[in-house]
Amino acid sequence: MLQLALLLGAMFLLQGVLSVFQMRHFSREFVKLRRRGKVACGRKSGGFHAGAIVMFRIDEAGVIQEGRKLMGVTCFARVSGLPGFEGKYVGGLTESDLPKYGKNLRKAILDARNTYNKFMAGEAIPEPPSPFRRVGRTLAGAAKL
Repeated sequence: MLQLALLLGAMFLLQGVLSVFQMRHFSREFVKLRRRGKVACGRKSGGFHAGAIVMFRIDEAGVIQEGRKLMGVTCFARVSGLPGFEGKYVGGLTESDLPKYGKNLRKAILDARNTYNKFMAGEAIPEPPSPFRRVGRTLAGAAKL
């Protein structure tokens, strides 16, 4: 039993270390884009499904110059290109602009659009709830039943 607990602890620690490397990779890619212009970002957490983060480098008018994505379930996912959006206005993206992508990637792209539109309107952009807060809300909702 002790060996199983130690193995689980070691796996949890390894996953944490690999996640740090993944976030460092993402940060470097974001900085590369940011040095070349403005960036609109969108995200959709996946839980047990592939989560997605998208970054669009945009010009002063909000026209997409370059797209990048980070998508995956594991900490081994890396940032890659997201072609097909060059020349489109980020604030006007619709569902019909992204039919071939998975559900969470589509939601992340639409989140980038919404974030851009809120920013341009001068609205505050809310932080998404943490996983612990989501679990707490779920448990609080179940307790009311």
